Amino acid sequence: MIPKLAFGRTGHLSSRIIFGGTGVSTGTQDDADRVLDLLLEHGINHIDTAASYGESEVHIGPWMRRHRGDFFLATKTGDRTYAKAKESLQRSLDRLHTDHVDLIQLHYLVLPDEWEVAMGPGGALEALAEAREQGLTRFIGVTGHDLGVPGMHLRSLARFDFDSVLLPYNYPLMQNPQYAADFNRLQALCQERNTAVQTIKGVACGPWGDHEHTRDTWYAPLEDQAAVDKAVHYVLGRPGIFLNTAGDRFVLPRTLDAAERFVATPSDEEMQTLVASQHMEPLFVH
Repeated sequence: MIPKLAFGRTGHLSSRIIFGGTGVSTGTQDDADRVLDLLLEHGINHIDTAASYGESEVHIGPWMRRHRGDFFLATKTGDRTYAKAKESLQRSLDRLHTDHVDLIQLHYLVLPDEWEVAMGPGGALEALAEAREQGLTRFIGVTGHDLGVPGMHLRSLARFDFDSVLLPYNYPLMQNPQYAADFNRLQALCQERNTAVQTIKGVACGPWGDHEHTRDTWYAPLEDQAAVDKAVHYVLGRPGIFLNTAGDRFVLPRTLDAAERFVATPSDEEMQTLVASQHMEPLFVH
């Protein structure tokens, strides 16, 4: 079974693998139902989607009506003002067929000018805080990617006591000394505050470059099962963090299988061999 871990201060024991809702952003409802049924088979009890993930919320909603009590349900808003964020959350609730989400997150809050709007007077954070008071959400988080995101999350946590953060974590990225140092600082603060740390891009191989896009992810994912095993085990080998799955239906079962077989963290030598054999490259370089 995939291990579970307290999701920060929320009181929920979440599977350390969290389903990334981009995995059902396209296709039919039947396609989505088959993907979501996989979660039940593997004991996944936490779903993370977003208003901007295509038809993800629309596809999750009908299925969620039958399983709402079994899942910690999270979504995101990319809007920055009070009015737009309030409207976005209500639309998400309607699409998800629920009267509340467990977690609403400020999506990709990285750009300084957008940060000032969202976190300031009349900003999106005010709408999410109001929604929490009204019972429309239980918790509030913040997400982002790029090399600067750990620093921005630290800035966000200095302004508001978020319940969760989300950011990239994989072996190639953690070879960047500045990113690694910032990630470590962020996780230490989150541990002190009992703030949940979610990670993304765990099975990323690198940019597509000139290659044909054969998967639904915006980056090229690892596909070989042994390679996926190493990448997933590297993430799960770090205590206290969660891995959100990549948004591709081919990669998802491989990720779930890898997580069920997790025993130990791969050595640095094993990860270096993986990087060389799979020609892995960092997704973010500036």
